[in-house]
Amino acid sequence: MTDSNCGEAPQTAPLHVVLYQPQIPQNTGNIARSCVALGAKLWIVRPTTFRLDSSQLKRAGLDYWKYLEWETVDSWQELLNRFENPRLWLISKFGQRAYFETTFSRGDVLVLGRETNGLPDSLRAENADRLINIPMPGQVRSLNQSNAAAIVMFEAARQIGLLNDVPSLTAEV
Repeated sequence: MTDSNCGEAPQTAPLHVVLYQPQIPQNTGNIARSCVALGAKLWIVRPTTFRLDSSQLKRAGLDYWKYLEWETVDSWQELLNRFENPRLWLISKFGQRAYFETTFSRGDVLVLGRETNGLPDSLRAENADRLINIPMPGQVRSLNQSNAAAIVMFEAARQIGLLNDVPSLTAEV
């Protein structure tokens, strides 16, 4: 596994998922697998607390890494420089709008923060109108990062039509 598998220009991927300084390799691997399932591109903003060739990362992503379009960047600014007018959606418990009240478009960029403390205050302030949340009526502060990513990714994929031609898994009665 290399530090990137950059076969697709940023503007051509149907969806982008950004992990801002991820800390848990298993979450990154699980999110990578969801990206493969949807044809989304994964971006990793360094630093990470693990090596990108970590056995835990590979185990969580199983044998899907070879199918994943992904890239690492050294900073938030470098990430932004790779896109032309990105439509960002920052997933945060501080968001004032639920993910299902958001209208997603092809090429959107979904951003998730560190597992332990989320996105920096500065990024949330710069993108206050682009903060979305996952409503949780229960007594938890947050969901696991890979679960949160999957929830929003699949809603975005549904809205932009990525799931239209996928056969339903429900059995006929």
